[in-house]
Amino acid sequence: MAPGRAPDPRLGATGGVSALLEALERLPGVRVLAVGDLMLDEYVWGRVSRISPEAPVPVVEVEGHSHVPGGAANVASGVMALGGSALLGGTVGDDEHGRQLRAALTERSVDCAGVLDAGGRRTTVKTRVIAHSQQVVRTDFEQREPLDDALADRLLAWATEVLPDADVLVLSDYAKGLLTPTILQGLIERAAAVGKPIVVDPKGVRYEKYRGATILTPNVHDAERAAQYPVQEDGDLLEVARRLESVLPGTLLLITRGAEGMSLMRGGESLDIAADARDVYDVTGAGDTVVATLAAALGRGVDVEDAVRLANAAAGIAVGKVGTASVTLDELRDRLAAD
Repeated sequence: MAPGRAPDPRLGATGGVSALLEALERLPGVRVLAVGDLMLDEYVWGRVSRISPEAPVPVVEVEGHSHVPGGAANVASGVMALGGSALLGGTVGDDEHGRQLRAALTERSVDCAGVLDAGGRRTTVKTRVIAHSQQVVRTDFEQREPLDDALADRLLAWATEVLPDADVLVLSDYAKGLLTPTILQGLIERAAAVGKPIVVDPKGVRYEKYRGATILTPNVHDAERAAQYPVQEDGDLLEVARRLESVLPGTLLLITRGAEGMSLMRGGESLDIAADARDVYDVTGAGDTVVATLAAALGRGVDVEDAVRLANAAAGIAVGKVGTASVTLDELRDRLAAD
């Protein structure tokens, strides 16, 4: 790429679709080790026909409930939907929500050997009330205290044992206390030592804890907070990347920008990819879809720019679905072929 901002590489602009379809067919069979904050995404489905007489809020007449994996568990589900296999590491509480999450993962054939019982630590639950395909309200039920040392040691030992069997490592950080600096650096160092790509979905403002990762996938709001530099125009993104790269030498940045697509930042250059959404109903879980697709592609040796394009196309499909949902290999193939 020439210095500065590269031209927008929309799919098909230079015959890229055929290369992406070829890369897509390499994804089945990839083995992804995903470690991070596990959540249960609970959905309450209903309809609204009146406003409450008690307060100016809608009354939702409940018609059903559903539960799907969220957080790092959603990344694992996304890998499975692309034809890969997922080794999942994290914790759940000894509670009904934890059992529901385990059941949802088992239903999707995710390997849960690394999902540890956190005892009195409650399972993280995000409950969304949906009416007429619109989210009415969300409630969060969680604990954010750092994982205790004994449990952290068990998780690190398990991940170290299975790492050689994986093609790529994903660290999915939702700031719920699981990915402590000790676990992060322990896993990053181990993965780097054996040449595994490392994909990190970061949280917070201290990105130095991710030092040594192959690529980070912050959204633009998290990136500007971590860099302490607001993004008000396109050129500002280069300054954000410069600041973050100063604490993450050698690490690529894939900054997701919502309706503006995503930008792959490296060495003072930016490869900008336009958003690929046809319809946008719900952005829930779209970031997990990006991580799952990107990791699967990198794990199969796909060039990083093509891996980013695949992830962008997958995100465009995900936001067209209501609720947390995985993108299948067939859906992604059809989307690329249509371009």
